Amino acid sequence: MRKVERKRMNSEHKKYFLVGSLCIDIFLMLGIGYAVLSQQLDINGTAQITSNWKILFTSAEEKEMNNATTTRKEITDLTTLTLDVNLTQPGASATYDVVVENQGDLDAVLSSINGANENNNKDPKAIKVGVENIKVGDPLLATESKTFQVKVYWDANVDFNETNMSKEIEITLTYEQSDDGVPVGPIPSDGVDMGGQNVELVTSGDGLYEDQYEDGRYVYRGSEPNNYIQFNNELWRIIAKETDGTYKIIRDEILPQNANYTPMAYDVENHRLTENNTYCTNPQWGCGVFAAVSGTFQTPDGKYSGTVTEDSSIKEYLNNTYYPTLNGTAKTQVQSHTFNIGSVQFLDVSGNDSIQKNIAGEKMYQWTGNVGLVNVSDLLRASTNIACTSATDEMNAVMQEVLKETCGSYLTTMSPINEELGGIGYWTMNAFSAESDDDSYRVWYAAFYQGVGVFGGNDAYVDYYGARPVLYLKSDIEITGGDGTKGNPFVIG
Repeated sequence: MRKVERKRMNSEHKKYFLVGSLCIDIFLMLGIGYAVLSQQLDINGTAQITSNWKILFTSAEEKEMNNATTTRKEITDLTTLTLDVNLTQPGASATYDVVVENQGDLDAVLSSINGANENNNKDPKAIKVGVENIKVGDPLLATESKTFQVKVYWDANVDFNETNMSKEIEITLTYEQSDDGVPVGPIPSDGVDMGGQNVELVTSGDGLYEDQYEDGRYVYRGSEPNNYIQFNNELWRIIAKETDGTYKIIRDEILPQNANYTPMAYDVENHRLTENNTYCTNPQWGCGVFAAVSGTFQTPDGKYSGTVTEDSSIKEYLNNTYYPTLNGTAKTQVQSHTFNIGSVQFLDVSGNDSIQKNIAGEKMYQWTGNVGLVNVSDLLRASTNIACTSATDEMNAVMQEVLKETCGSYLTTMSPINEELGGIGYWTMNAFSAESDDDSYRVWYAAFYQGVGVFGGNDAYVDYYGARPVLYLKSDIEITGGDGTKGNPFVIG
């Protein structure tokens, strides 16, 4: 398994002109729910309530700003936070640390978070907002404080009207009186419906997490989460429950199996010629784009662009050769779905990368079909290592003489059975590009190499790696048995 060789090419940078900036007004409010206290006194005298109920915002500070500017940040009446933000280009994002504090002497609990989903579905839908690291049921005991994040971003995958580029968003956090952090009234179950089974959410270790980057999405993270599922009489892993209710799954082993997997090129030599695919500048080394796209395909910075009118050889294999081998029951459970096939950029010059940028790059182009491959962002989001912050950081770690396991997870842990290569690897779905080079012929891959789970970029024509099919199960599937462990995987009824 060789490391990527980088060569520099002098090329004129293409300028990316912005039509304007998106303006967002966010009103984050506290809804105060105070349980009614009542009593009847049958003797002469008086009764006095000495408890003090006081939940308020104490601060809001910028945490991470990517092509975003704060134009207003104000707390009024202690319970209303106003954030005005300008986002200057697709993929831009702003994240704020917000502190809510219980300055009273009654314990409280968060009973609801309202407004994010409703506002995200309003025009312009390109503007998205969410709250992170806080959830319904979180206690806020007397004298304690809680820091959470408010994130707003420009979804590069959603069209917008240049005459409607602003959005007013209201999010309300409601706190109720509690007893030592236990709700006085009922609080919704802190779990996710997975095929009719309630799966508990976790905030550390292996398990099912709320996706930090897409509201309403849930992802499995860690080295060995209980996300095994029986599909097509084989073991697969659940990557995520998507916002549309479908389940993204990946085959647990490389085709046909890890003990004897079949290395294959992502795009065989000269499969796509430059006459029909001008983005593919070195067809003898293959082309890094999974499927044909309408219009032009370009890197996130706009530096390289061109037409891609033909599919990769691996896309044709997965959908024309592999998919027909699924059994009849399995085919009825598969949902034809949108896959994100845009380029993930290695920012080897500026170094200013983030998972949000990687996701935005993926979403620039899409393909709809039955079988695809894992996304780079899936590899990033599956890791619980706090050092796993972007594709660029991971690539830099891979290029060191001693490999570092920055983004290792269940998606990169595989049996190292190829003695010649010293490891085992499989292709992702996303094209590799770099600020310094014309990398139209490269693709991101995942690997378990020298005992370390990593991912990086390599030429599309090489046959070092295999294929782990990825597909989506329909939202109405029912899990009728199993607990998600390898020995007792989820069973679809």
